[in-house]
Amino acid sequence: MSITFSLQSLKLSCPFLHGSTSLSHLSKPNSSLSQQPLKSPAFLPPIRAMKSMQGRVVCATNDKTVSVEVVRLAPHPKYKRRVRKKKKFQAHDPDNQFKVGDYVQLEKSRPISKTKAFIAVPVPTRNVKREKEEKGELGIPLESDQPQEQQA
Repeated sequence: MSITFSLQSLKLSCPFLHGSTSLSHLSKPNSSLSQQPLKSPAFLPPIRAMKSMQGRVVCATNDKTVSVEVVRLAPHPKYKRRVRKKKKFQAHDPDNQFKVGDYVQLEKSRPISKTKAFIAVPVPTRNVKREKEEKGELGIPLESDQPQEQQA
């Protein structure tokens, strides 16, 4: 009796807690009592993997299949400069509507074949090259655009 009483009265402290907490608080919790599922906060959306990508069609010779090259920027492992990384994916094109050079969006789907797990969806083309105006780059009309005066 005296031994158990002396052990209960003796409070051990951990050095990393500066003696503020007894050792009984640091023991493992009972598995049957404290097994409650951890709930994620309601305001955070669930983490989802990338489901769609954009790329350029590089091969359209197969029936109902296009090969799409996706370009992404990734830092170089040693020099930390952003370099282009290219990867080709096979995508399903049910109507054979895409030609080489078209920009498409790849939507994740169920596996269609051994290598195809994406469906190609058209993307509106971007106007990368703007048409130059009739005037020169500085806004001054070019000499060739001037009406020529006939001299007698």
